[in-house]
Amino acid sequence: MRAIGDETPLGYPLTDKVGLDTRALMSNKPKAKARTKAGAKPIVADQAPSDPKWRKAIAPLVVVSIVASIIALVVLSPPEARGIPEGTQTFLVGDPRHVDGVLYAVDELPVGGQHAGIWLNCGFYDQPVAAENIVHSMEHGAVWVAYDPGLSSQDIQSLRGFVSPSEKVIVSPVAGMDFPVVASAWGTQLELDDPTDPRIAQFVNEFTRG
Repeated sequence: MRAIGDETPLGYPLTDKVGLDTRALMSNKPKAKARTKAGAKPIVADQAPSDPKWRKAIAPLVVVSIVASIIALVVLSPPEARGIPEGTQTFLVGDPRHVDGVLYAVDELPVGGQHAGIWLNCGFYDQPVAAENIVHSMEHGAVWVAYDPGLSSQDIQSLRGFVSPSEKVIVSPVAGMDFPVVASAWGTQLELDDPTDPRIAQFVNEFTRG
């Protein structure tokens, strides 16, 4: 008599044609782990090989090289131009009240006084902007770099470089000026014959950060 469980639902014994017991093949028991050779240690994935001697020897040299590069960058970098540049004029500023309407001619470069109640956002402009609004910006520490619109595109791009999100600088064209570039701040002004004059940067550094 066959034991209960030795047959399939159809009544056939649980063996295949060659006599193998299929219950053994269907077993869920895990297979035995492979044995290592006598005296051999299993390889562990997270164990890294020790660093070669040359890596240990070169590490201090890399650190010294980085430190030397930083020192050279600090020492050899030219100091930022500061101080009031030569040729800067100082003016007495009148009543800084807010008023409506047009106050200045299109070729006028005021350095203070009455102005519009709305300031002009700092940035680069390729079209003329109202001086009334610029004066309001200068009241709050902005520098105005006015340029002759007839300058070369290369010179204009150079002046545009003074504009950045961290700087209070307005760069805009003004036709009819006596000089190619005029830099103005509240109560001060610098007239320049050369748009690449380093005094422009000195003026900007002095009156936007001073």
